[in-house]
Amino acid sequence: MNAHASTARTEPSQPVHIGDHLREWRQRRRMSQLDLAGEAEISARHLSFVETGRAAPSRDMVLRLADRLDVPLRERNVLLVAAGYAPAFPQRPLEDPALKSARQAIDLVLKAHEPNPALAYDRHWNLVTANRMVAPLLEGVPDRLLGQPFNVLRLAFHPEGLAPRTVNLAEWCAHLLERLHRQCEATADPELIKLYNDLKSYPIPARAGPLSSDNVAIPFKLRHDGGVLSFFSTTMVFGTPVDITLSELALETFFPADERTSEWLKGTAAKMA
Repeated sequence: MNAHASTARTEPSQPVHIGDHLREWRQRRRMSQLDLAGEAEISARHLSFVETGRAAPSRDMVLRLADRLDVPLRERNVLLVAAGYAPAFPQRPLEDPALKSARQAIDLVLKAHEPNPALAYDRHWNLVTANRMVAPLLEGVPDRLLGQPFNVLRLAFHPEGLAPRTVNLAEWCAHLLERLHRQCEATADPELIKLYNDLKSYPIPARAGPLSSDNVAIPFKLRHDGGVLSFFSTTMVFGTPVDITLSELALETFFPADERTSEWLKGTAAKMA
């Protein structure tokens, strides 16, 4: 399957039973029936029967196959329902008392990361929460673009958002698009696919060429206060979630890539204290 063609598909076909679902995920992962059967420790013949509807998988088999296919938790529930079983993975709002410890962990990470900026966003890149160091970087962005929740990627690409102030716009946006494309391929989420196609329509210049060999990571360079702030970022996810909300949450932490940025962050944090 051509990766870019599948990403451009805004209305994926809707499987009608568990076999169709499994076949789609297997093909998306570019696995043969023999490969998947070996991973799941079942016979290729039995897997073939499941995919064609000649055999009904047990609940445990559905979960085992979904695990080997690295199916997102949200879609594992879809597989279970298609096979006639109840969903296994809850989806609670982050404010739910059951997720109190997770929310505290998120707040702790964001706070501890100061004076560097950090934020958390959901599976569609909508902002969930951020530490206080993010707001100064958004000065000058129209309020209508910052309504809650705002989309982090749209803000990066929007001509009234951060795009005009991003020094290395072509490289940074190409990096973000590549990340989003991989996410679309991994999840087949229609809303992410739509976001990907929408972002490609923004007037972003093409990347001039390969990065310099001096770079260890693609930086995010932002004009601010008459100078340029430079950051590199890391992404954190929960390691063993069994709740859909937590499985789809990501924390993006930014670090200063030069001394000027480091000093600006320290000075800004001191003024906000």
